[in-house]
Amino acid sequence: MIALMQLLIKYALFEPFNIDITLNGFGFSLLVIATLCIAAAGNIINDLYDIDTDLINKPNKVIVSKSISEPMAFNLFLVFTIIGVCIGFYLSNLIDKSSFSAIFIFSSALLYLYSTSLKQTILIGNIVVSALVAMSIIIVGLFDLLPVVTPQNQQTQLTVFKILLDYACFAFILNLLREIIKDIEDIEGDTKAGMRTLPVVIGKNRAIKILFGLSLIPLFAVIYYVITYLYKQQIAVGYFLLFVIAPLLYFTIKIFNAKSKKELHHLSNVLKIIMLFGVLSLLLYKFILLN
Repeated sequence: MIALMQLLIKYALFEPFNIDITLNGFGFSLLVIATLCIAAAGNIINDLYDIDTDLINKPNKVIVSKSISEPMAFNLFLVFTIIGVCIGFYLSNLIDKSSFSAIFIFSSALLYLYSTSLKQTILIGNIVVSALVAMSIIIVGLFDLLPVVTPQNQQTQLTVFKILLDYACFAFILNLLREIIKDIEDIEGDTKAGMRTLPVVIGKNRAIKILFGLSLIPLFAVIYYVITYLYKQQIAVGYFLLFVIAPLLYFTIKIFNAKSKKELHHLSNVLKIIMLFGVLSLLLYKFILLN
C-alpha cells in the first residue's frame, strides 16, 4: 500500500502536470525502497515484542518464534533498519538536504520505541504509528518537490503539496481508526500483558463509541472536500461517493453496534479497502486538474 501510494503520487499526480521534480526514476525507486525497509523493520520489531500477546490474540498468525527464530527476527530488523537509514542518508545528500536524513533515523527510532513502550500507553502508540503512515506520503513531497521550489513555480508546487497534505491527513485518521480497532480486537491479550491501551483503560464498549465518534471525522471531511473542490467533476464525485463515502458511511453505521471480534475484524478490512480506494483516487487528478 505504501509503495502503491508513493508511485501514484509520482506518476499520477506529479508527472502528468509537468511538476518540477528532483528525483529521477532511480532516485525515486531508492526513496520507495528506503520507506519500505523502515516500515518492514517496524513490523518485525513489533512482532518480536508482541509474541506473548499474539499467542493469545492470533495464535495461528504468529510468525516470529514459529516460522523464524527470535534472533533471526532481530537480525532482520537491524538489516532493514540499516538499509533504510543508509539509503535515506544517501538521498538526503543527493538533493543537498542532508538534514532530511533525520526523518529516516527518527522514524526508525519511533517504531522501535512504539514496539517496546509507546504502544502500552493509551492512544500515544496509535497516534505515533498513524503519523508515520502520513509521513510516508509527505516524504515524497519533501524529497521531490521542496528542493526545486523557485519564486516562479512556488504557487504550483504549493498547490500540489497541499493535495499531499490532504491525503496524509486522510491516511492518518483512517490508520488511527484501524489501530484502535486492532486494540479492541486484542483486548484479551493486551490485558494479560499489562498494556494500557484505550479499550483496556476505558473498556471495550466505550472505546467502540469513541471509535464511532472519530469515524465521523473522515466521513464529513471527504464530503466537504468533494462539495468544495470536486463538485464540477462528475467522474470524481461519482468515484468518491461510491468508493470512499459509501464505505465510510457503512463503517460508521456498523461500528456503533459492533460487538464480536469477527465484526471488528471485518470493519478493519473495510478500512483497508477505503484506504486502497483513497490511494487509487490519485488517478483521477489527471482529469480533475486538466479540466
